Amino acid sequence: MTRPDVSAIVVNYNAGAELRRALRSVADELGPADWEAVVIDNASVDGSGDIVGEFGPRVRLLRNERNVGFARGVNQGLAATSAPLVLVMNPDCRLMEGAFASLRRELEHSESCAMTGPRILDPDGSEQGNARGDPDMFTGLFGRTTLLRRALPGLPVSRRNVISAAAARKGKTSVKVDWLSGACILARRAALHAVQGFDERYFLYWEDADLCRRLRSRGFEVRYVPGATAVHRVGQSSRSARAAAIQAFHESAYLYYATHVAAHSWPRRLLARTLLSARCWLRLRRTRLAAPTDRM
Repeated sequence: MTRPDVSAIVVNYNAGAELRRALRSVADELGPADWEAVVIDNASVDGSGDIVGEFGPRVRLLRNERNVGFARGVNQGLAATSAPLVLVMNPDCRLMEGAFASLRRELEHSESCAMTGPRILDPDGSEQGNARGDPDMFTGLFGRTTLLRRALPGLPVSRRNVISAAAARKGKTSVKVDWLSGACILARRAALHAVQGFDERYFLYWEDADLCRRLRSRGFEVRYVPGATAVHRVGQSSRSARAAAIQAFHESAYLYYATHVAAHSWPRRLLARTLLSARCWLRLRRTRLAAPTDRM
């Protein structure tokens, strides 16, 4: 049995019919290639894992008895597949026509490129800002959804962390970035193995920023391909699930900061812990008033 060219990995948790749309887009986009796919189901209770059977033997289902998180789920998918190219995609994400070909072309253009990612849009066509600069002290103040960024979108500090497709193009088919959202990426398996895959200490959120930083520390490039497009439908969740996601986000944010920014400064780590705890508390209070969204 020959090794496939591409392995697609989807970590699923109660994605419902979105998983079917995601897998259909994978099948449509990877159709001409020799590919395999695996869905890692993190103990879904909505029956969404059963959708996998509709796609034939190319798509396999691996069920976890509990929710092990995104990073560990992807690593399980890596262990269960073999192709040199790995497509990682959220179950509520869809590749648009030609996206995979563009991502693959840019990835294979240079041996130093470890990962490519498309422009990711909301269903209404607005950009999600999935190509970013390394997080720093300004990220929490001028993040994608903060009041300061909405109030002062023209300030350079408001734009530095999120890279728009228009800014990235400038006649280029791809551009080097610090960080790509893990909602949709194409990566070289060898590069992922070189950094031991995703860090499983991150249950949810920030594992993509950590992975990209470790890849770049090994001399690899991470490239944004604005000509390739994916659509990501932000999941709607219950209040209890939303609260758990908020807590996971802030725990992972602290882990990233403590690992990559303030590893040798306990006062900065203490300050970060205090500020993130306060931010987490405020976000949890807002869940009673704000509509659900997975953007932090």
